[in-house]
Amino acid sequence: MVDAALIKECADPGLKPAIVEQFVATAGTDDPLSVTVRWGKRVVLVPKPTTPEQALALIREHIGRNVVRVGITQYPAGLGVLEAGALKPDLIDACANLRMGTALFSKIYRIVLKWYGNPTGEEAARQVFKDAIIAWQTGYFEGEAVFRTPDPGEAEADTPDAQEPVDDQAGLEKPGDEGQRQPAEDPVGDGDPNKASIRIDLSGIGTE
Repeated sequence: MVDAALIKECADPGLKPAIVEQFVATAGTDDPLSVTVRWGKRVVLVPKPTTPEQALALIREHIGRNVVRVGITQYPAGLGVLEAGALKPDLIDACANLRMGTALFSKIYRIVLKWYGNPTGEEAARQVFKDAIIAWQTGYFEGEAVFRTPDPGEAEADTPDAQEPVDDQAGLEKPGDEGQRQPAEDPVGDGDPNKASIRIDLSGIGTE
């Protein structure tokens, strides 16, 4: 379980601590040096790094050729990286990885929430969270590459760099049946999740 002090200091303020805990427990790991490599849907067996230097070397070895996820949030290592030599140790720093990972997951949650029509209620919150986790793990929601999709909480997205990141996959898997989600309901909430200062309240998740 991720440390409460680490969450308070490093996690994106848009997510409540309980949700950060559930996010890491569901999609992440306790090991900040964790490096997961996938080729398509297959996990590539790689040696477990025991030092930051080994972890970075392993990432550089596979980035651009395979899907590489890193650290306690299993952050997509190739996202925004123009060349392997530009990789920073932040990826395997627990605080930095938690900050980047929760900020990105918060954006994905807003994307899913908007697609559902901004629903309210505990059941709707559980479904949105579930789909957001799937989108985090696959990189896709409704056929859209969510890691590169503009944040609906931002007024206007900046023009993306003309140069593509070195990792074409950027942590993305091809969308399959799992990525095609259909909403059970489409109630319209009275909140406005499209403001950057939104604080996601998923307190109903995990309750019966």
